[in-house]
Amino acid sequence: MENESCETGTNEPQSLLDMLPIKQGTDQLCESIVNQEGFKELYAKIDAFISDEKLKYEYSTLNERGALLQQKQQAGAEITEEEITAFEQLRNDFLENQVATDFLAAQEEVQQVQDRIHQVIAKTFEVGRVPAQEDFDFCSDGFGDCGCSH
Repeated sequence: MENESCETGTNEPQSLLDMLPIKQGTDQLCESIVNQEGFKELYAKIDAFISDEKLKYEYSTLNERGALLQQKQQAGAEITEEEITAFEQLRNDFLENQVATDFLAAQEEVQQVQDRIHQVIAKTFEVGRVPAQEDFDFCSDGFGDCGCSH
């Protein structure tokens, strides 16, 4: 019985859009990403980081320490030289690891792809159609196709 409601979508909120073509387009988008020549290398860099528990712990510690220092600064509390030195040492140690720097670069690239996809989807809802290059406020269609000499 549970499968029936899943198949018919009765547990889904009422939607004006048919989600099946959106799912199919999303699957096609994901396939075009996965089939890119550089995807395997990008994925390998992310996977190497995810598989390294010690490195993930160091990354988490670095982020937590950075957030704590930022909170102290925003609250007007004094940050000691020892705290700054300890944070910088953590950061330097982390960045000396090639897996860490590869992960950060891969993470940045993934974020850029996600941001560009989101820009185009948001623009679609804004203009009510598939956006063209001239719909964007910058010299790009969100994917680096400028259509001009820049």
